[in-house]
Amino acid sequence: MPNALLALIASLILVACGSQPPAPEQTGAKVEDRTPAAVKADISPVAPVVASQVGEYTLAMLRDPNSILSKRSVFFDFDEYVVKAEFKPLVEAHAKLLVANPKIKMLIQGNADERGSREYNLALGQRRAEALKKMLILLGAKEEQIEAVSLGEEKPRCTEHGEPCWGENRRDDMLYTGEF
Repeated sequence: MPNALLALIASLILVACGSQPPAPEQTGAKVEDRTPAAVKADISPVAPVVASQVGEYTLAMLRDPNSILSKRSVFFDFDEYVVKAEFKPLVEAHAKLLVANPKIKMLIQGNADERGSREYNLALGQRRAEALKKMLILLGAKEEQIEAVSLGEEKPRCTEHGEPCWGENRRDDMLYTGEF
């Protein structure tokens, strides 16, 4: 019996809390307009802002071959994980895109060439991915937007043996939401 009484009281409280007073236009009451005349004159419709259109860079530019954003790889020297100065404009462009679109996420895949042990290449790929992530964060991207992982030597872009091919494999690849 006490449980039924508690349930009835809880139901009554919920019903009482759920009711709202009628709107002024429903009761016939007049509402005073206190907006200053100068403000009324300046009111104009504002177009909604879409996240992918904010700022200088848009998500559509990721697929435009004429856009810097279509370039998604940063290359490294042998046994290095410092982002070279030549890639600064590319990294800045991707950072601006992330800042302008705070809901999208990026996955950075760090890669290494086939030289070195599997463990060493995984560690080097992680250091490369973390270096790029740190640079993007310093340029304004949010840490929670970016994940850095290492693929080591497991995802080569080129399978030949020699410096030109190894140079293509020493890289970070940047992927966006929906691509990973």
